[in-house]
Amino acid sequence: MERFIFPNVTDNLTRYRLPVGMMNLAEFIIHIESMNANISIPVVRKAYEFSNWAHKGQKRASGEPYIEHCLNVAFILAEQHLDGDTVAAGLLHDIVEDCNIGINELAHEFSPEIAALVDGVTKLGAYQMKSRAENQADYFRKMLISMANDIRVILIKLADRLHNMRTLEYLPHEKQLVIATETRDVYAPLAHRFGMAKIKWELEDLSLKYIKADVYRYLMERIDLTRSERETYIQDIVQTLTKALTDDGVAVEITGRAKHFDSIYRKMVKRQKPFEEIYDLIAIRVVTPTVKDCYHALGVIHNMWTPVADRFHDYIATPKQNMYQSLHTTVVGPNGRMVEIQIRTPSMHYVAEYGIAAHWLYKEGKHVLEESDRQLSWLREVLDWQKDMTNPEEFMEFLKIDLFHDEVFVFTPNGELKHLPLGATALDFAFAVHTNVGVHCVGTKVNGRLVPFETVLKSGDEVEVMTSPHAEPSRDWLKVCKTTSARAKIRKYMKQKGFDESYALGKEMFERAIKKRKLKYPSEEQLDDAAMALSYTSSEQMLAKLGSGDLALGGLMSKLFPQEEETQGKPSIIKKFVDKARGGKGIRVEGMGNMMFRFANCCQPVPGERIVGFITRGRGLSIHRADCVNAIIAAQEPERKVEVSWDVGGEASFLVRLAIVVEYRKNILYDITEVVANCDAEVRGAELSSKEAIATGHFVIEIKNISHLNRVIAAIRKKISRVIKIDRVFGGETDQGEPNESNSN
Repeated sequence: MERFIFPNVTDNLTRYRLPVGMMNLAEFIIHIESMNANISIPVVRKAYEFSNWAHKGQKRASGEPYIEHCLNVAFILAEQHLDGDTVAAGLLHDIVEDCNIGINELAHEFSPEIAALVDGVTKLGAYQMKSRAENQADYFRKMLISMANDIRVILIKLADRLHNMRTLEYLPHEKQLVIATETRDVYAPLAHRFGMAKIKWELEDLSLKYIKADVYRYLMERIDLTRSERETYIQDIVQTLTKALTDDGVAVEITGRAKHFDSIYRKMVKRQKPFEEIYDLIAIRVVTPTVKDCYHALGVIHNMWTPVADRFHDYIATPKQNMYQSLHTTVVGPNGRMVEIQIRTPSMHYVAEYGIAAHWLYKEGKHVLEESDRQLSWLREVLDWQKDMTNPEEFMEFLKIDLFHDEVFVFTPNGELKHLPLGATALDFAFAVHTNVGVHCVGTKVNGRLVPFETVLKSGDEVEVMTSPHAEPSRDWLKVCKTTSARAKIRKYMKQKGFDESYALGKEMFERAIKKRKLKYPSEEQLDDAAMALSYTSSEQMLAKLGSGDLALGGLMSKLFPQEEETQGKPSIIKKFVDKARGGKGIRVEGMGNMMFRFANCCQPVPGERIVGFITRGRGLSIHRADCVNAIIAAQEPERKVEVSWDVGGEASFLVRLAIVVEYRKNILYDITEVVANCDAEVRGAELSSKEAIATGHFVIEIKNISHLNRVIAAIRKKISRVIKIDRVFGGETDQGEPNESNSN
C-alpha cells in the first residue's frame, strides 16, 4: 500500500517563541518565512522598521524593549499562516494607541487595509472619561463591528492577548486578576467560537494560573508526579492502536496527550471529585487520510475497546458552528481506564487547530476568505442585538453568556439543521428559524409531540413551530428563552409595540381634541415644528409621548394653536388667578360672597358627590368629599366648617385619575381609550405597564360629574374583558404626581 504523507499535526504545549533579545531583522524574516513561505516579505519588513522606530525607547513591564511584544504578536500570526498584511498589522497593532500616530498617517504609509486592521484592535479615544464597564463595553462593540468587516481583527487581538498572558507575571497582582478574568470570560470563548483550539487552550490554562493560582500549582504537581506513568500508558495505546489500524489497511498518524489544566479543573468542579478520582485525563488523536477512513477507524476502535454510552459524537456529519469536525468517542481502555479518542482528517485537524485562520487562501498575492455562514452567523446576531442594549454591564454579561456555551443540533421538519446553545428551549428554536416565526408562535412540537415552550431541546430533535398572525410575545417569554438572540428579539418587539400603542393613542387623543374644538388639522410641517419646539425628534415621537402621558394635551394644543387659545375665551390673568384659587369650578358658599376656594387633593370631589368646606389658614376654603377621612378629622373643629353646594354649568368638566388592572392583550390601551371616548369622556393622559401577563394602566379622564364617571367605569367593565379591578386614585395633582390613596370600584 502506498504510504500516505501527513502534514505536521503534533499537538503539544510547544509554541513558536521569539528568541530572547532577538532584534535582528534578518533573523526575524527567516523565522516567519520558515512558518509561511507565501508571506509578503516587503510589507512585513517595512512594518518591522516602522514599528521599531515608533516604539524606540519604550519598555514593557518586564523591562524588555516594546518591540519584543510586537514581534511576538507577529510570530503568532505567522504561525497561523496568515498573509503579510495581517502580520504587518500585528507588528503595528499598538502604534496608534501608544505612539501618537494617526490612522490616516498609517493608511498613507502602508495601506487603508492595514490601517483598518490596526484601528479595529485600537482602544477608543477619551478612554479615561468613562467607567471601566462602559469603556470595556464600548471597546468590544467596536471590535465586533470591525470583525464583521474583516475577521482578521480578532486574529490580531487574540495574538496580542496571548502574548500579554504569557508575560502577565510582570504586572501587579490586581491587574493580573483583571486581565486573566477578562481573558477567561471573553477572549478564550472568542477563540473557541472561531475554532482556534490551540489559542483557546493556552488562554484558559494561563487564566487559571492567575485566577486560581493554588489550583494551578496543585494540578501541576499532581500531573508531574504521574507524568512517567501517564506517558508510558499513552505510548502503549498509540502503539497498540497504530498496529491495529495499519493491519486493517488504514493509514494513520496517532498522538496522545494529557488533558489541559483548565479542562481537568472544570471536571473536578463539575463532578465534585479530587484529581485522583478523575480518570478520563487522556486524549488520543487519530488522523486518517479520508472521511471514509475515519469511520473505518471508529469501527476498529470499538471492536478493540468497549465504548462508553452517551459519549459518542459525530461532528463530521454535523459540524459545530465554529466549523469543527471530528468523530469523538470515549472507550474503556487498557486497565479499565477511560480514554477519549478523536478521529479526523488532516484538513479537519488544521481547521480544529487554527479555526477561521485556516480559511485564508492565497492566490497571486491576494487573500480570499472562504466565509462560512454557519460560523459568522453568531457574529451577525451579536451585532444585531447589541444595538438595542444601552447598559454596558448588561451588554458584557450577555456577550459572555452568548460566547460560552456548548451546542445542540436540531432539525426543522424539512430536515434543515439548526445549531442552538445547550439548554435552548423550543421557543428559542422558533426565534432561530426567523424573528416573525418566534413572534407569532402559538405552539411547538418536538418529534411529533405537542410540548410546552420551555421544553429543553436535545441533539437530534425535530422541532415544528405553529404560528398565528394574531399571536405576539409576552414578558413571560423572556424567562422561557435561554438564548441572548431570542431574548433580544422579544425585548425589541415589546419596545416597538409599546411605542406603536402610545403613538396610536396619542394620535387618537389629538384628533379628538381637534374635532371637539373645531380646529383645522395642522400640516406635517407644523407638527414637526411643534415637535422641535417641545424638544422631540419627530412628530411621531411627540404623539407617542402624548399617548404615554409624558406630554400634556393642553401643552401640545397651546403650542400648535396659540391664537385659537386666546380668541376662544382664554381667561385674563386676573380671572386665571381667581379660577386657579377656586379650582375653576362653581361652588356656592352658604351665607358668604364670592369666596376663594380649592378642591382638596386627598379626595378630589366631583359634582354629584356630597361635599363640605373647611376654612384653612391662609389658603381660603378647602372643599372635601363629605366622607373624606380628612374632612371627618377637620369636623372636630366645627367653627371651621362651612356648608357648600355645587353650582356648575353644563359645560364644566373635572379631571379624575383611574388605575385599571386587566389581563394584558394586544391593543388594550387603545381599547380602553375607545370605550372612554364612546361615553363622551376624554382621556387626557394614559400610561400602561405590564408584568407577567397583567397590565396596569393609569388614566387621567375628563368627566362632568359622578354619574358620568360611574357610567365610564361601568362601560369599561362591560366592554373590556377580564378586568381585575378599577380604582379611583387620589393624592397629588390630578393630572400629575403619584397616587397615595385609592378607592376600589
